[in-house]
Amino acid sequence: MPLWHKRSRKQNLAPVNNSSIHIGSDALPALAQLLQRPGTTHVAVLADTNTARLCYPRLQPLLPDNHLLIEISAGEEHKTLSTCERVWAELTEHRFDRHSVLVCLGGGVVTDLGGFCAALYKRGIRCAVVPTTLLAQVDAGIGGKTGVDFQGFKNHLGVFQLPEAVCIEPEFLTTLDPRELRAGYAEVVKHWLIADADAFMQGRNYGLFVDDWAAVVRESVAVKQEIVAQDPLERGPRKLLNFGHTVGHALESYLLGQAGRAILHGEAIAAGMVCEAWLSVQKGLLTESELDKIETFLFSVYDKVQFVTLETEAIAELARQDKKNQGDTINCTLLEAIGRGVYDQPVTVAELADSLRYYHRL
Repeated sequence: MPLWHKRSRKQNLAPVNNSSIHIGSDALPALAQLLQRPGTTHVAVLADTNTARLCYPRLQPLLPDNHLLIEISAGEEHKTLSTCERVWAELTEHRFDRHSVLVCLGGGVVTDLGGFCAALYKRGIRCAVVPTTLLAQVDAGIGGKTGVDFQGFKNHLGVFQLPEAVCIEPEFLTTLDPRELRAGYAEVVKHWLIADADAFMQGRNYGLFVDDWAAVVRESVAVKQEIVAQDPLERGPRKLLNFGHTVGHALESYLLGQAGRAILHGEAIAAGMVCEAWLSVQKGLLTESELDKIETFLFSVYDKVQFVTLETEAIAELARQDKKNQGDTINCTLLEAIGRGVYDQPVTVAELADSLRYYHRL
């Protein structure tokens, strides 16, 4: 049975493990209803400096008059325990209890960090997610993964904790600059490559020239929902969603630690997908022809990530801390065909470095 089948764009998405997902014009009204539930004591909105300015005004009229706005600095470099401490301190100062709700309004940094804060504060308070970037709407905001970076490693600390609701308003995508929208698109492409060959072939024709982002979001969310429903805690098929992320996270973490060289998550994942598609060929899983299709499409959308050959070993070494590893074995998600991923594929640091050198030569 395939992991995912195409759903009607008008069909409502079923809840996954009691987390309801709303997409479109009813999303924010659904959030307002959730916040009005009897017994709710306090409401806080967690936003970063961008979403507080660009998205919060749209949400504010639907919130209780006495809600609290907690604003954090924007950017991956602030996805840390020290930022969590600031959030927890605000909740504590305003006497939030376990019947309170934290609304996470933002991209992947806010949804990851906010969900983590909600899960740990007083052993867990209610949480709702309002993802505002394409990356968060199709990936980071879906499925209940929370976390923060630690000692230079991406999402090194975290828990699985589903929010009560994910409320996706595609109109928020109009607040993004082209680079952010392009970065989020990498997760859409990932879903195609692991689960929907037809969508990948269609997507090659229009690239980023999308007329209806709501439809793209709805169909991409359906892919992730289907996989998460089978494996909420990432012990099996959910690992498919990590395609591009073993190399991508290592590359992102390495460059984040280099002054002035940080790249966006989706940009790293796009590079990681090229590397891991190449590894798939080396393992006899994917054909050269399919690799060429993947590379041609990704390089039509994304610029090459810049690093020098001498850095490949250091980048690859960071994969030793990848969360999918078992002991000394680095487990990677690869492709056995376009539209069909395969997980728990062992790779070595040397092979990862070779994939980075291959990418660098392109």
